[in-house]
Amino acid sequence: MPLPALADRASRDASATLGLTLPGDTVLYLLLPLHASVFGVTLPEAGLLLAANRLVRIAGYGWVARGYHRFGPRAACVAATIGAAAATLGYALTTGLIPLLIARLLWGLSFAALNIATQALVTAEAAGAGRRSGRSRAIISTGPMLGLLGGAMLAEIIGPQMVFLALGIIAVMALPVAARLPGGPGQTLRIPGRRLTLPSPLDLWAFVQGLTLDGVFVVGLSVIAVAVSPEGATLAAGVSLALRYVAEIVLGPPGGLVAERWGAKRALVAVSLASAFGYAAISADLVWAGVVAVVLLRGLAAPLPALVAAAANPGALRVPAIAGMATWRDLGAGIGPLIAGLVLPLAPFALYAGAALLLAAMTVVFALLQAAAWRRSV
Repeated sequence: MPLPALADRASRDASATLGLTLPGDTVLYLLLPLHASVFGVTLPEAGLLLAANRLVRIAGYGWVARGYHRFGPRAACVAATIGAAAATLGYALTTGLIPLLIARLLWGLSFAALNIATQALVTAEAAGAGRRSGRSRAIISTGPMLGLLGGAMLAEIIGPQMVFLALGIIAVMALPVAARLPGGPGQTLRIPGRRLTLPSPLDLWAFVQGLTLDGVFVVGLSVIAVAVSPEGATLAAGVSLALRYVAEIVLGPPGGLVAERWGAKRALVAVSLASAFGYAAISADLVWAGVVAVVLLRGLAAPLPALVAAAANPGALRVPAIAGMATWRDLGAGIGPLIAGLVLPLAPFALYAGAALLLAAMTVVFALLQAAAWRRSV
């Protein structure tokens, strides 16, 4: 089979594996802030739990990347699938800060392996990488989209914890898919350690994107939904979060094509600035208009960061650059829920105004630094 065809098949299998295991995490962002007492925690503790899986990846990405290189996509994804299923079942069967914290740490390391595998396999062959990246995001997003819609409805019927029992069983179904991935060592020679180095412009952008979107926006959406729509807040927040994944399914492939034709860096800057206006709309009490704008733009942007990192770091530097970018994004996404858990009860709309300013400023800085780097290279 030609190499691009092999890359296509491996990318599909890795994406499907992540798509089946990811709902346990995304639905937790919906249900935990709304039902913190059911899980035996306070809202600030819920913020800590939602941050923990990101923070452990800061320490664990280098170790996980070395494991991926040594054992290959198949072994890494099979082990990660088992860990993800166990973590999701932990949300259903345990309560209290410490047991749930252990489950979140396990999920964090599992996701790190799955995330590296999907992005590495998408960019393994330069030919068709944009097309594969867009399709990968669409496949991955299908699971969380269905999980959020189903979880929002079922939580009111069977209770929030039992939702995770069903999601844990679905995660187990990813094992046969992960077993189809290629064996042998991963395609990388240089693996980063756990120590954070000075960030690149893309790393800085990833940090702010993680802080604002994966941290403040996702965690705060449930609280904002209760403030503006007390009746049916769970369903409204669930539909809004699910729309993010619908956007990735529908807009992810066009986003990959736009990157190939217009340039991934330019597309990333444009979408990020537009997202900042979405946050500003939320802070101005245009809540649902802002939410819809942000989630649609997030879908369009989903395939872009890996393409930017791969283009700037060819060959053996590709996977380390992707892992480094993911580490900085996880740092932001780990800090975001901690901030949200403390500030949301006091000033939820002001928090979104700050997110808008921060994202807009960082996007301008990213564009200026990229322009300066381009001028130095010519």
